[in-house]
Amino acid sequence: MPAHRARLAELGLVLPAVAAPLAAYVPAVRSGSLVWTSGQLPLVNGALAVTGKVGSDLQPDQAAELAKVCALNALAAIDDLVGLDAVLRVVKVVGYVASSPEFTGQPAVVNGASEFLGRLFGDAGRHARSAVGVAVLPLNAPVEVELVVEVDAA
Repeated sequence: MPAHRARLAELGLVLPAVAAPLAAYVPAVRSGSLVWTSGQLPLVNGALAVTGKVGSDLQPDQAAELAKVCALNALAAIDDLVGLDAVLRVVKVVGYVASSPEFTGQPAVVNGASEFLGRLFGDAGRHARSAVGVAVLPLNAPVEVELVVEVDAA
């Protein structure tokens, strides 16, 4: 049986409270053996950690750390729905990066989420991925991440 909660503790992390939806949606939905999360912002204690565009208002390494926060928030939504230890593997990560016009380093920003998931889940954290640059995100967030995970049939 997976021990993802224990591994999270080894990494010095705890799951935050599930972020309240900003509009008419739910944080996560299960369909068969897959759980899809809504896009998660880098909320810490219910507030955005930082706002602005990557490449002008903040550096890529700062944004990568925020992508990790987004992934942690997505895991909280998964945990609330099915339990973190039900996760068998990460299937897909989609990261959106609010980017200044000249910024093209979106993949390195989304690595913040991908590398964290790899440390947490090991080989089961390897996933397909998209890293997309956008003009603006909700609340002027610099990054947003959504996950698709495969879960135990139980």
